[in-house]
Amino acid sequence: MTRDHGPARRRARPLRRAAAGLLAVLVVVAGAVVLGHSFRLSLQAVTIPTSQGDLEGVLAFPEDAAARGLVVMVHGDGPVDATQDDLYLPWFEAAAEAGYATLSWSKPGVAGSAGDWLDQSMADRAREVDEVLDWATRRSDLPTGTVVLWGASQAGWVVPRVVADREDVDGVIAVGTAIDWQRQGGYHLEATLEHEGADAEERASALAERERVQDLLDRRATHAEYLAVTTDADPMTADRWGFVLRNHGSDASADLEAASARGIPWHLMAGREDRNVDVAETEQVYREVLGDHLTVSWFDAAHSMARPVMEDVEPIGLATAVLAPRSLMAPGVLDDYRRTLGRMG
Repeated sequence: MTRDHGPARRRARPLRRAAAGLLAVLVVVAGAVVLGHSFRLSLQAVTIPTSQGDLEGVLAFPEDAAARGLVVMVHGDGPVDATQDDLYLPWFEAAAEAGYATLSWSKPGVAGSAGDWLDQSMADRAREVDEVLDWATRRSDLPTGTVVLWGASQAGWVVPRVVADREDVDGVIAVGTAIDWQRQGGYHLEATLEHEGADAEERASALAERERVQDLLDRRATHAEYLAVTTDADPMTADRWGFVLRNHGSDASADLEAASARGIPWHLMAGREDRNVDVAETEQVYREVLGDHLTVSWFDAAHSMARPVMEDVEPIGLATAVLAPRSLMAPGVLDDYRRTLGRMG
């Protein structure tokens, strides 16, 4: 007598179809990830010797053509590596499409770079950029006939120093850069409180905390003194306190005045949803100092030039970074970057 396997076979068919469907979805998703991360450029790891130790970096070249200029990336705040966890790749690609190579490096103490970025002042950061530029200009294989500094956020206190002291920088692209450290901090707090819908009590508490910390910084208090009075649930570490203590008086105005004598093109990229920096103030100061050498583009973007939703809704930002990193950027940002580099070259 033979057994009847009919029902089992009938149940197996839907399971096989479901498995096949799931496999097809996974193939599509995997393909999308691969396509989304297939950037049209060639990457080369480099080691940059400086007086403070070796910096690990990356060079990004156009894939199928010789570069006609070099973009040098100057990071914002934080422990940023050479590609900012690959978030710089769309910028690298856009520069390559404009005919530029890009040079970027991990901050001291990040990835394979020697040192500690929290030990740096803005003057230290400017000297670091100087040494990297000197290294680049000594290399015959780099297109340093045209050099453009790309600087984001905190780089607003670094790039003007570099431009003022050098004759071989031909243009600047400033991305959400600030002018005055203390005013920037106040703006960031106010914008954050408004965005989070803070009530009167929360607002008063946050402003009082800022006033206490500002007083401590002004009298150069120790980290222990700061810890004794702060009400912040996540207080600054000793290293971070030291970094802020060294830099909280930073103001770009004087360095901008000195840099303006160079007469090079300066392009500000500003986000309407920037809660970190008052870019309207930055534009005003830049216009007063740089005059006709300044161009400005505004975008419906957050501080990083990403679409605001990418920063406001973390799951969306993470999914987009994995599947389609170019789509992180606000509309028009990369096109504007390409066009601006084309004009500077």
